Order: sequence, then C-alpha cells, then structure tokens
Amino acid sequence: MTSNQVKKHEMRQWGRAMKGENSWTMFKVISEFVDGFETLNKMGPCVSIFGSARTKPDHPNYKKAVDIARILTEAGYGVITGGGPGIMEAGNKGAHLYGGRSVGLNIDLPFEQGSNQYVDHDANLNFRYFFVRKVMFVKYAQAFVALPGGFGTMDELFEVLTLVQTKKITQVPIILVGTEFWGGMKEWIKQVMLEQHHNINPDDLDLMPIVDDPEDVVAIIDQFYADKGEELSPNYEL
Repeated sequence: MTSNQVKKHEMRQWGRAMKGENSWTMFKVISEFVDGFETLNKMGPCVSIFGSARTKPDHPNYKKAVDIARILTEAGYGVITGGGPGIMEAGNKGAHLYGGRSVGLNIDLPFEQGSNQYVDHDANLNFRYFFVRKVMFVKYAQAFVALPGGFGTMDELFEVLTLVQTKKITQVPIILVGTEFWGGMKEWIKQVMLEQHHNINPDDLDLMPIVDDPEDVVAIIDQFYADKGEELSPNYEL
C-alpha cells in the first residue's frame, strides 16, 4: 500500500482556541529555576530525604527520619526535604534541632498544608511545577534516602534511579530505609524486571541498598565518598 492509498482520518481538535498562555508559562518556569539555583547554591552539600506526608509524629518511621537527619547533620550534611508534613517534617526537624541546614522544597497542592516549622527561613522554596522541584532535589543532593511513602515517594525514587542508571547524573548513594516496606518491591524488581523480562541489568539492583539502622545510612554515604576520593560537588551542570 502506497502513501496515496492510505485513508486519511480526521484528527481531533482542542476544545477551545489555544492562545499565548503557554509562551508565558515559560517565564514562570524560568523564575522558579532561578530562585532555586540562587538559594540552593548557598546551602552546600546536602542529602535529600523522601517519604510519606501522612506519617504521624508518633510513628516509628517519623522518629527514624528525625534520627537520620540528626546523624547527617553531625556528619556535616544539610538536609533537603519536600518541606511538608510527615517524613518531610521529620527530616527538617532532625536537621533544625541539631544545628544543621534544613531545606524545604514545597509544592503547591490542594490537599496539603504549607511548609513545616522546621525549615530554615532562608531555605524555604515554593514551587508550582513538579519537574522544577525535582531538579532541585537532584542537583544539590550528595545522596538520597527514601523512607516508606506513597506515589510521590515512588516518583522521586525512580526518577533518581533512572538518572543514575542512564548516567544523566553522577552515581550517588540511593538508600532505602525499611526492609519490611522496601524488601518486597526490590524482590519483585529482581524476579520480574530482571530475571523474567531482562529489562534491567543485574548491577542495577546494587543502586538501592536497603537498611534499617539510621547509623547505616551515613556509613554507606561516607564509605561511598571515601572510595570515590573526589570533592563533593553538585550532580550535574546545566
């Protein structure tokens, strides 16, 4: 069949006329990048902590996140979170209470409150666009720590895994905290993605060690950079 014989189909159209608002959106996006870069350039090396916004202060995972942030602070790292409640608040709290840098990258959402009280005033950023926010999470973090969470946590985790796997950023530690929560997922990745469908490489499983002890988080990070023997620096240049 030649191209002249192919039946032409009527294509669907937008329900309203598209004006120039998409062009103006570009300037909003640029302004968020500028604010983020100018603020976070001053923060120094940090570790990003991911986890559920729904975790309550009396939950063991909340207390564990506080402890992880405290140990990171004592090791000289700032802490970056999404700036909201739950695990994010716990991460900021651990950094704030123990004299560390506490960074919050908040996002405008209809069902969550604003920044938690433990974010440093000069490190409190609000974003409209998820993709800009994720650039800030990734660029300035020397490691990523994921505690149990929902879709947002999974989104952030697999974004970082993909960037490392495809070498779009330099390899950094990606640490999963909580064997009970993460063990089944990692086993599914091994059995289904790797062994059944061969969609990843065996080495990809090594990108995300699972730990339960907060002390092990910093031990992995310290060992990684001791073996690497390089100065700390942002993950990529734009």
